[in-house]
Amino acid sequence: MKHKRYIISGGGTGGHIFPALAIAKGIEKRDSESEFLFVGASDRMEMQKIPAAGYSIEGLWISGFQRSNPLKNIWIPLKLICSILKSFRILLRFKPKVVIGTGGYASGPLLWVASLLNIPTVIQEQNSFPGITNKILGSKVNHICVAYSGLEKFFPKEKLCFTGNPIRAEIESGGYDKEKVVTSMGFDVKKPLVLVVGGSLGSKRINETILKHISWFQENDVQLIWQTGSLYYNRCKPAQELLGDTGIVKDFLSDMGAVLTAADVVISRAGAIALSELCALGKASILVPSPNVAEDHQKKNALALSEKQAAILVEEKQMDVKLFQVLNELVFDVDKQRELATNCAEMHRPNATEKIVDLIQELSHD
Repeated sequence: MKHKRYIISGGGTGGHIFPALAIAKGIEKRDSESEFLFVGASDRMEMQKIPAAGYSIEGLWISGFQRSNPLKNIWIPLKLICSILKSFRILLRFKPKVVIGTGGYASGPLLWVASLLNIPTVIQEQNSFPGITNKILGSKVNHICVAYSGLEKFFPKEKLCFTGNPIRAEIESGGYDKEKVVTSMGFDVKKPLVLVVGGSLGSKRINETILKHISWFQENDVQLIWQTGSLYYNRCKPAQELLGDTGIVKDFLSDMGAVLTAADVVISRAGAIALSELCALGKASILVPSPNVAEDHQKKNALALSEKQAAILVEEKQMDVKLFQVLNELVFDVDKQRELATNCAEMHRPNATEKIVDLIQELSHD
């Protein structure tokens, strides 16, 4: 019997890579003989993360529009032509049953070429406001899997499938015991515990604000788990000495399910997958959307929660004044934490990966 082959394209950030991996693992769970090829942008983090997860990847010479350095944009037409030609070669050689895009620069040319070759295609749009690549692809693909309502403004209604966002299996299952996790980390279950994360790449502004107010944690007897991101770790590392055994400062936290479970309050960027994981575990959170993303989609994601009293939104421009004011109130208001956590959990869309795999398998039948 011939094994089914799939190409998955997603990258640039963890918010595109984690869903891509979750979908691959979901397909494998049903058909262990499936074959996969990932396609990413040749200079982005997927080129390390995907092989580390045990999958093959090919890179396209592709990048997005550079607002900060417009001179670099002169290469975009050439990069696009090269990426389209390479996409043809990859697709004709690998012969996938279905091509799946989870966002990122490489998914644009790859899925566009797949549609020209009449290969079934699926895009998974994580955000409440889609990026330009997925808007362009919307009319070409077979299915568009979404996590938020109201996206018929951007996509053909008949192609929309309300699945939710695929998240890491260990977080979806939620099989953690909070007390055990907290004590295993050396923390006191009776004291408040705050988790700070700035997305897979880290956040300069969040890290600067936490560093500036680091003494607040000791003064208020509040414990801290702080993921800085690799770019900012060396600058933030000295805080570990001040925190002692009441804090953990790391560049990367490998078991996000465990640390999310342990936390009473989470300070986070508002990437779609981060929010889906917060909802899966029902966490009280303070969201600081990144203003440096296309279409300001993180703010729109955060508003989708804050308008339903499922999170507190603090804009980056207000952060210096407002973040610790809000944190101080929330950490010591257990009723407010419970309200946010309950409302957040109600927004969870379970079994998203299974629903997406169902659609992919329908398309893959001869």
